[in-house]
Amino acid sequence: MAKSESGIMIIICIYSAYLLLTAPLFHCVLGGNDGIGATYDGRSLIVNGEHKLLFSGSIHYPRSTPDMWPSLIAKAKEGGIDVIQTYVFWNLHEPQQGTYEFSGRRDIVRFVKEIQAQGLYACLRIGPFIEAEWSYGGLPFWLHDVLGIVYRSDNEPFKLHMQNFTTKIVNMMKSEGLYASQGGPIILSQINTCNGMRCGETFTGPNSPNKPSIWTENWTSFYQTYGEEPYIRSAEEIAFHVALFIAAKNGTYVNYYMYHGGTNFGRSASAFMITGYYDQSPLDEYGLTREPKWGHLKELHAAVKLCSTPLLTGTKSNFSLGQSVEAIVFKTESNECAAFLVNRGAIDSNVLFQNVTYELPLGSISILPDCKNVAFNTRRVSVQHNTRSMMAVQKFDLLEWEEFKEPIPNIDDTELRANELLEHMGTTKDRSDYLWYTFRVQQDSPDSQQTLEVDSRAHALHAFVNGDYAGSAHGIYKEKGFSLAKNITLRNGINNISLLSVMVGLPDSGAFLETRVAGLRRVGIQGEDFSEQHWGYKVGLSGEQSQIFLDTGSSNVQWSRLGNSSQPLTWYKVLPIINSNYLEFKCSLTDLCHCHSLLIGQTQFDAPPGDDPIALNLGSMGKGAVWVNGRGIGRYWVSFLTPKGEPSQKWYNVPRSFLKPTDNQLVILEEETGNPVEISLDSVLITKTCGQVSESHYPLVASWMGAKKQKVRRVKNRTRRPKVQLSCPSKKKISNILFASFGTPSGDCQSYAIGLCHSPNSRAIVEHACLGRAKCSIPISNLNFRGDPCPHVTKTLLVDAQCT
Repeated sequence: MAKSESGIMIIICIYSAYLLLTAPLFHCVLGGNDGIGATYDGRSLIVNGEHKLLFSGSIHYPRSTPDMWPSLIAKAKEGGIDVIQTYVFWNLHEPQQGTYEFSGRRDIVRFVKEIQAQGLYACLRIGPFIEAEWSYGGLPFWLHDVLGIVYRSDNEPFKLHMQNFTTKIVNMMKSEGLYASQGGPIILSQINTCNGMRCGETFTGPNSPNKPSIWTENWTSFYQTYGEEPYIRSAEEIAFHVALFIAAKNGTYVNYYMYHGGTNFGRSASAFMITGYYDQSPLDEYGLTREPKWGHLKELHAAVKLCSTPLLTGTKSNFSLGQSVEAIVFKTESNECAAFLVNRGAIDSNVLFQNVTYELPLGSISILPDCKNVAFNTRRVSVQHNTRSMMAVQKFDLLEWEEFKEPIPNIDDTELRANELLEHMGTTKDRSDYLWYTFRVQQDSPDSQQTLEVDSRAHALHAFVNGDYAGSAHGIYKEKGFSLAKNITLRNGINNISLLSVMVGLPDSGAFLETRVAGLRRVGIQGEDFSEQHWGYKVGLSGEQSQIFLDTGSSNVQWSRLGNSSQPLTWYKVLPIINSNYLEFKCSLTDLCHCHSLLIGQTQFDAPPGDDPIALNLGSMGKGAVWVNGRGIGRYWVSFLTPKGEPSQKWYNVPRSFLKPTDNQLVILEEETGNPVEISLDSVLITKTCGQVSESHYPLVASWMGAKKQKVRRVKNRTRRPKVQLSCPSKKKISNILFASFGTPSGDCQSYAIGLCHSPNSRAIVEHACLGRAKCSIPISNLNFRGDPCPHVTKTLLVDAQCT
């Protein structure tokens, strides 16, 4: 950790290069230019002589764009985050040995300076191996060809190249004044930190009593692979385990992995990973707040910070309050006290603590910053819920499309030859996902149907016989390989077999990554093994080699008008201007005047107005990749359905910085038989906000905070009342109250109805407080709703509002 003149602290975290099979060790390089800097003890990190309780959030700079960084960091800060943590991506910065790239999304210095400008700390996890669901675990593939190399081990070639890269990154931080050289580095080596979802239960503690308890990766969701459903981790569960880690394990540093996941642009995703990354994080893929997760964690952070002094300097005591229920109390010598009431049980409990009865919901923790009043309960969500929607703003059915059918090579079109099946990754060297395996078969008998059998350790396979499509197959994330068995017709004479092996990302983890095998392992026809046949190989597709997704490369191939039928391996391009003949054809199919009105403003692929995030709806496509103005949006695989019969990902993020105001070019590589005409460009909107708060909920933690001089003060409990608080995104206001009920409404913000008890004034009170406003607050009280609709019953207010 280093301190610059403007106050930023940079924690440089380095994964150990000496670890072969297990999780990397965690190192931090701390330094200061003021003679104090940062150090640590068994309680916490110590910054400039002050113990710190820190909440951190992972935001990976290349998974977003530089124009998004200020907003992402600002929202994290508003959510109570103190530290922004990121990996450093070796293969992104040194794609070729000795050639470094630090522009655009690779500009790590700019990213750290933005963190600095907003007054937060930064944690750099340099690696060099990072895993992170990133292609090849962040290692550049050229390492694969270094003689004698063994990754992540006490291996001289690996250590040499690792040292070159890590030294360059550290020196960059120093040269920019982001890592102070004065005072020298203090290395915190081999902290056995905790990664996972339940470190409040599973963490056994650091490997020394003189080291603090640190939760490096608290997974706010989980990565998603094609064919799998998204993993939904509730705000309540996350909050419970954070509070438990702090109270039970003396935790003083918690990092959320991820706080914003972002997008795996281009070919950066590892094997089978979808393009969207940790979309269920507090900030979603597009940088929008995901409620209630973002707001609930913000409340948690504020409540814990109210307990900072007892947590960092007090003495800890544990008291049993009954079966599965306990109080964990921190008390200073000056009697400053904070308590965590923990219910690990499966039922609600009323507990007696210091002669006061507290209601403690099942599986929850109540935080009492003064050992008397509850500021926060991990299960009772008092913050709003929101709903993300997609609205089409650009249809592509009225734009003119062209197509280029990828040539199917035979062995005569190849230059690389071998009498064996070559390994896929070592042959392509990460230049492409695709590798053609071609060979010939002599058929001396009349035309006949035979069975083509292929075993593969890649991810997908497309088979062609004499240039005609014969069939496809693919694997799944948790299996090492797959097989294809298709009936094919062999004609009399010479037959050309062309097999396209496809990797959907390189592996990112596991032992002996440098010797991992992918690609075709056995090929047979009608039981005869052709694996040791004379093979011809071609790396990549012709469209890739011509770079037809760029303006400069698009003219290198012969495009044709989009036909009525599709075939596998076809490139599609939308033209900026619609041909006049095409307009007449489209308009002849519908009302001429209506058609003309539609075409105005739609004759070009323009950037939509406004600043809402935008995404491509690729629901009509199969599998492939997308480029906008030459920039890789990422891989898509819409045809790979989840067990519920839905695509793992249907919308694909298009950062606004990728677009020009007008004349944008869209290029798609479709491996299967999708329909590009049905694609749309959609705005990503928060359209609804909903609150559900009962009389038994606790007020927001802000009610504990005195605004004057931002000092903490205790507020009498009678002035702290629960409220429903609603807010719309920037530049939007509450335009409609979809539902309002004060009483006993049934359901939740996803599905609701008026219950047995309902105040007839509910809608009018809420509309008066909220309509036409960007945000509003409605106290939960009988007085506010002009009477008690059901005496002696705990009442709830549920409001669902529309934002436009």
